[in-house]
Amino acid sequence: ELGWPESVPYLDSPPSPLEFYREWVSPNKPCIIRNAISHWPALKKWTSAYLREVVGAKVVSVAVTPNGYADAVFRDRFVMPEERQMPFMDFLDIVEKKVTSPNVFYVQKQCSNLTKEFPELVCDVQPDIPWMSEALGKKPDAVNFWLGESAAVTSLHKDHYENLYCVVSGEKYFLLHPPSDRPFIPYELYQPATYQVSEDGSFEIVDEKTADKVPWIPLDPLNPNLELYPEYAQAKPLQCTVKAGEMLYLPSLWFHHVQQSHGCIAVNYWYDMEYDLKYSYYQLLDCLTKAVKML
Repeated sequence: ELGWPESVPYLDSPPSPLEFYREWVSPNKPCIIRNAISHWPALKKWTSAYLREVVGAKVVSVAVTPNGYADAVFRDRFVMPEERQMPFMDFLDIVEKKVTSPNVFYVQKQCSNLTKEFPELVCDVQPDIPWMSEALGKKPDAVNFWLGESAAVTSLHKDHYENLYCVVSGEKYFLLHPPSDRPFIPYELYQPATYQVSEDGSFEIVDEKTADKVPWIPLDPLNPNLELYPEYAQAKPLQCTVKAGEMLYLPSLWFHHVQQSHGCIAVNYWYDMEYDLKYSYYQLLDCLTKAVKML
């Protein structure tokens, strides 16, 4: 009723900055863009052998969990991963299954880690997406590099960014909800905690005792518990697969749950959203949803 598509549409080429802003950013609609990154050297160069040669033994940040869920609700806690510093080639050994581990490893640090931890790779992609930067009148706040195992899952959440998510190799599987589904998506407050490795190698969950509680979504959209969250039955998720060489435009405030093929490599660009009327409408919807649940 609000004009959301029943599936995520495809564009065969990047639009002009004005067209993209008018047709996609302003109405807050997702799309998958083909041939937007076909000129990137990374599409051919980023093999395991190349990454070993260029990044090699450099120590990088890797998220490690026992179950593949980082930044997710587990046992009534909002649990963040162990952030392990390790040589990149050791991480590749795990991804390539040359070394076995009961845990799940994922390069996913979201603080512009491509430019800060992997500057050697920036020349194979782009520091920004020029037509998006022109459309929004700004450069991205962060450019992130993603590489991990298929067991690594991103739990359902939303971001305050206009997101261009580019898959270099493998596939990413997105489940999306428009902001208008907020009344059907449960939020609860959780004690934040972090996975830490014990002396015997097992993980324990350690509370961040001085931190404020975190609002997060406890529901798994792939296997929703409709007895606990019956409202979710009214939500209308979209599912899409983003393949190598494709770019997903994920608008700000859209809820998303993400899976991937094993060893998938991606780069995404986060552009800060405009805190305009769309944001005000979302805040109103959010407040009304909370008020109704208190009645």
